[in-house]
Amino acid sequence: MSASKQRIYLSPPHMSGREMKYVTEAFETNWVAPVGPHVDAFEKSIADYCGVKYAAALNTGTAAIHLALQMLGVGRGDEVIASSFTFSATANPIVYLGATPLLIDSEPETWNMDPDLLERALKERRGKHGHTAVKAVIVVHLYGMPARMEEIMAIARKYEIPVIEDAAEALGSRYNDKPVGSFGEMAVLSFNGNKIITTSGGGALLSGNRELIDRARFLSTQARDAAPHYQHSEIGYNYRMSNVLAGIGRGQMEVIDMRVRQRRDNFNFYREHLGKIDGIGFLEEPDEKYFSNHWLTTVLIDPEIAGVTREAVYDTLEKSNIESRPLWKPLHQQPVFSSCPAWLNGISDRLFDNGLCLPSGSHLTGEERERVLRIFSAAL
Repeated sequence: MSASKQRIYLSPPHMSGREMKYVTEAFETNWVAPVGPHVDAFEKSIADYCGVKYAAALNTGTAAIHLALQMLGVGRGDEVIASSFTFSATANPIVYLGATPLLIDSEPETWNMDPDLLERALKERRGKHGHTAVKAVIVVHLYGMPARMEEIMAIARKYEIPVIEDAAEALGSRYNDKPVGSFGEMAVLSFNGNKIITTSGGGALLSGNRELIDRARFLSTQARDAAPHYQHSEIGYNYRMSNVLAGIGRGQMEVIDMRVRQRRDNFNFYREHLGKIDGIGFLEEPDEKYFSNHWLTTVLIDPEIAGVTREAVYDTLEKSNIESRPLWKPLHQQPVFSSCPAWLNGISDRLFDNGLCLPSGSHLTGEERERVLRIFSAAL
């Protein structure tokens, strides 16, 4: 198939070449298990990179959110505040535990949780008696853009509510020169196949609290008691990452800074060429406090100015075998979460209606970027 016809994917895996060394080592040493030296080394590399003391490597980012909420005591009848403009995996674990998601809309600069709406929700939920069922806040760093953490953390401290950072899309991003994932009580990473680094499937839980990470490791290995026989005093989960996949992760972490540069280069290319077109906008860093990994480059298309809808651009790209994707459908629009209490301002609705993710893989070639640019421009 000619280069002009080959499929251009949104965000495919990108191996460095070093992963096989560690995977082979796992097989040669017979460490093909959910424990082992690669798991230990991968956890240390993640923790060091994210500026936290401890990390637990797990089989999904969703598992990490589930464990974080459980360790904060979330249960039936409780409430957990979450960003509405995100993937459903952010809120699914809230429901696993029998709690209710409270959904907070976005602010326009970062597209992340609006601090003003967060404070309004916490104030209303506290009520006149000073009690609240809110047990945690899950804030998402969407598409790699850091949320307004200074304000969000101040509000959370004021109401004494712990914060979990969903940094699944934001490894390598920073706020005030501090890595995302190092602000809250705990943080979550994802190493799914489409993320900036991958272990094919996987995730991690981060914290500066060793007791929490030790507890997460215990729960993620079926909560097996310290006994010579199999004994369980509480319910656990099969959530641990395997030593083989952690070997892939070690190879990926060796090139993480390069991957961030490559993703940011994609963003700069698209912005330079498409940003000149009336009616086309981007998710840009609001000021020097923000450093985004630009995991995905996202574009907003104003149909009244650009003269074309998001759907028309999507269809044109797809007909040319180029994968793109609408922005996340807000959780308050999802059938499964539509009955949840929500504090809305219309911003995420507008973003969903007009936004599109463009191919952003770290091994996107110059020729492929030019092809995306040519077809996108033709759609206009």
